[in-house]
Amino acid sequence: MTDGAGGVSGALTLIVNPSAGGGRASAVLPDVTAALGGWAPDVRVEKTKSLDHAGDLASAAVGEGRLAVALGGDGLVGRVAETVAGLDGLMAALPGGRGNDFLRGLGSPLEPVAAARALAGATERRIDLAMAGGRGFLGIASCGFDSDVQVIANRTRLVRGQRVYTYAALRVAARWKPATFRVRVDDEPEYTVVGWTVAAANGPYYGGGMRFAPAAELDDGALDLVTTSKCGRLTFLSGFKKVFAGTHVDSPHVDTRRARRVRIDADRPFQLYADGDPVADLPVEITIRERALRLLAPPGTTVGQRAAERPPAWS
Repeated sequence: MTDGAGGVSGALTLIVNPSAGGGRASAVLPDVTAALGGWAPDVRVEKTKSLDHAGDLASAAVGEGRLAVALGGDGLVGRVAETVAGLDGLMAALPGGRGNDFLRGLGSPLEPVAAARALAGATERRIDLAMAGGRGFLGIASCGFDSDVQVIANRTRLVRGQRVYTYAALRVAARWKPATFRVRVDDEPEYTVVGWTVAAANGPYYGGGMRFAPAAELDDGALDLVTTSKCGRLTFLSGFKKVFAGTHVDSPHVDTRRARRVRIDADRPFQLYADGDPVADLPVEITIRERALRLLAPPGTTVGQRAAERPPAWS
């Protein structure tokens, strides 16, 4: 049931990826459900079988006038966001994955139960949704070195949590050969980048806390394009720790610019990864849908305040 302002009145569907975070989402599910039930009178729990299934669950929630709440990793959050934005529904997100980089950029609590409780006082915001290969994402889409890192990170089981991305990056760096990327920003002439990575960012974080696009904002109607050009392995690795602080962008090997549309191709096959999942093969075009997503954001979050706000709809 929806309220008169287009919000949701107390009914929510918790969409859970039970395998997210190495089983973290399943482990915290009872406590998260209890925390949500402390302020929402109608909580329905649905476990996903795949990302496509997550989209179906989100669609059903919106169709019934329910708040769609994603509990899992950034990939799940992105798929729910894509579906909800397309239907002009309302969603929220809770941390249940390894990285939780969207919520990190949002300024939301990164402890699941605390985040669930914080939604009681949440305010609706409007944020941007990026699109690549027909798929929506909220964080960063990247290719090249990052593509190979994601393959290893997604296959790794012995290393847990955020450390898996550092482990994968070190493995890939040992055998990396520079790629030649062809990049076009909006209607400007195409240019070439020889080196490591090309990334288009909606939010600032990826890889479990790496602030790869420190100037990116979730509600500015633009992508932040970050490219890393050719340099030696030692130079690259010595600057790796700077990524967590976002100071790597001061390097002469890193270029940043803003765009509403980016086209990327390369001299060898790469998959574009967004929010930790493969979304398209190169060549690919990445675009931004300005303030396309209605999101419940916890108190203290400033993102989306430039857009019109509606009061919380919970009763």
